[in-house]
Amino acid sequence: MKLIVGLGNPGQEYRDTRHNVGFMVVDALVDRWRVADQWREKFEALQIKTVVGGDRTASLLAGGEQVVIVKPLTFMNLSGQAVQALAAFYKIEPPDVFVVTDDVALPLGRLRARSEGGAGGHNGLKSIIQALATQAFPRMRVGVGRGDGQRDLADHVLGRFGADERDTVSAAVLRAADATEMFLSEGIGRVMNAFNAADKEDVAE
Repeated sequence: MKLIVGLGNPGQEYRDTRHNVGFMVVDALVDRWRVADQWREKFEALQIKTVVGGDRTASLLAGGEQVVIVKPLTFMNLSGQAVQALAAFYKIEPPDVFVVTDDVALPLGRLRARSEGGAGGHNGLKSIIQALATQAFPRMRVGVGRGDGQRDLADHVLGRFGADERDTVSAAVLRAADATEMFLSEGIGRVMNAFNAADKEDVAE
């Protein structure tokens, strides 16, 4: 069983903000898997427990894979509470917890997958590291850019994407959803090879 966690802040006022890219990715997945009507609240999070594979998804996992997809409702800096509670309830180990989050240090639309690592200044990742008592969980960062360096960082990440950014972000969300499906079927190593390398090639071009 795998736990797929999209990070963000709950509430309409935060919808489609840069900090909520993780929510956007899991929403894209549940739409793709046609399970969007199955959200339930548990342990201060919205969750869907489903089986991915067969004819349901493009990934066609052999035999299917049990997946719990999660959007914490605790606000970003307390995300670890929900993640730890759900991981404990379903007996999911950290290497099977895949976290999708925004990253201001990456250019807009760039993806970066890692099998483990520090928080890099991200409060959601920091909370999860503290709650799980380990950095050894895979994650996918989606670049939202830093924007105007004179602008307060909190204002930047809690702001919405500009009209000139939306196509890039929409494409990145779909690629991150593809990467998540690859994690389920082939593991984090394959995701890093496929998506990190693809971004390097984009830069080279």
